[in-house]
Amino acid sequence: MVELYTVIHYALVFYGYALIVYIFMSWFPGARESSFGQFLTKICEPYLEQFRKFIPPLGMIDLSPIVAILVLHLARAGLLEFFRMFLF
Repeated sequence: MVELYTVIHYALVFYGYALIVYIFMSWFPGARESSFGQFLTKICEPYLEQFRKFIPPLGMIDLSPIVAILVLHLARAGLLEFFRMFLF
């Protein structure tokens, strides 16, 4: 049971870092057109799309990635509490 928690936890951590890298890639022209950028687009955009439906951009600023990362953080905390119920 602990191994399952560890795998899911680190997958969520890795995905959070992938989102952060994807967000910073928007600051560099052409970065998202690279093969790494296209890979990140494929894994990050479906998740970010869900938040963009409800949180429109404010001018040139898109706040949906911040909310998406916050939700990932809350999911990790909820996952910890869920597994604590079964482990203790």
